[in-house]
Amino acid sequence: MGRVIPAITDVSDGALAAWLAERGEPKYRLKQIRRSVARSTATDWSGLTDLPLKLRAELAQSFRWSSVDLEREAASADGETRKALLRLHDGHHIETVLMPHHGARNSVCISTQAGCPMACAFCATGEMGLVRDLTAGEIVDQVRYWQRELRGREERVSHVVYMGMGEPLRNYGPVMSSVRALTDPDLFGISPRRITISTCGIVPKMDALAAEGLPITLAVSLHAADDATRARIMPVNRKWDVDEVLDASARYVERTKRRLTFEYVLLGGVNDGEEHAETVARRIAERGRTDMYHVNLIPVNPGPGGFKRPSPEKMERFARILERAGVGATVRISKGQDIAAGCGQLKVAEGKAAVPIRFDAPLPR
Repeated sequence: MGRVIPAITDVSDGALAAWLAERGEPKYRLKQIRRSVARSTATDWSGLTDLPLKLRAELAQSFRWSSVDLEREAASADGETRKALLRLHDGHHIETVLMPHHGARNSVCISTQAGCPMACAFCATGEMGLVRDLTAGEIVDQVRYWQRELRGREERVSHVVYMGMGEPLRNYGPVMSSVRALTDPDLFGISPRRITISTCGIVPKMDALAAEGLPITLAVSLHAADDATRARIMPVNRKWDVDEVLDASARYVERTKRRLTFEYVLLGGVNDGEEHAETVARRIAERGRTDMYHVNLIPVNPGPGGFKRPSPEKMERFARILERAGVGATVRISKGQDIAAGCGQLKVAEGKAAVPIRFDAPLPR
């Protein structure tokens, strides 16, 4: 296999500056190229008409325009949700989802890994295992893909949620690099307050994220507040139990002063009883400041494990128990279920063997 030239979004400023200097280009070209790559509706280098023709040709020879290529796209029947299957340079695939909200905003759900090593019992991505981590460029280019389409109708990506394929905090370095690119006012200019990073509870990385000094939202996949139930559906609980995850959540709130979200997928007959709701409310209240936490209750979508949704009445009763304890709660129905774009439904077929889950393995740096 020949050498794969790097995508421009995976080239450091230092490397790009050196490349430009070798060709006698002025220093301002670096910022010009970065800004154009982030904001242009062009689909290749030839579309950057603010750059000299010779420079565009040299850029095309040295750097790929994007690290992802569209394989296919699907839209939900109501037109509210669109899902794209993107091909990576090595033949692996990821999925990303655009979720418009009645013209008020455009949220993009992005992937951070091809596959996922966490093996949550109700999640289709977890069935894949980990294929590989994504680069920062492959993460950013998912946003670029949707941004190009939206700019064609004078709209833009307003919110980004790191809730697609993979566990973001197990790919910490590239994820943080992508966050900095997306929030850079000279590039995408997305407010960090409109970025949400999800985790199933990688405690050391939750603490690292709190120390970053970025006002982003952290969403913690809780799904149960007792160890027996959580360990049954989330193998990660064997490494970091409920108390450790809730304590790390409290430290995040204390350090960032940001409200934290708990994601809670409701599985009929597993974690949806009144006793489960009371345990969730009590364990959160033990950390103080219940107003700094919000629980998103998500009825399970069709997928692995054969789990059933609770009745609407049971879901509302769960929410009321939390609210009576001072914990905000919302029952959320995932969009795009008809195209398998809902919570826990992203999955692609892979020909290569996936990496099995190991909770005794060291965390990536």
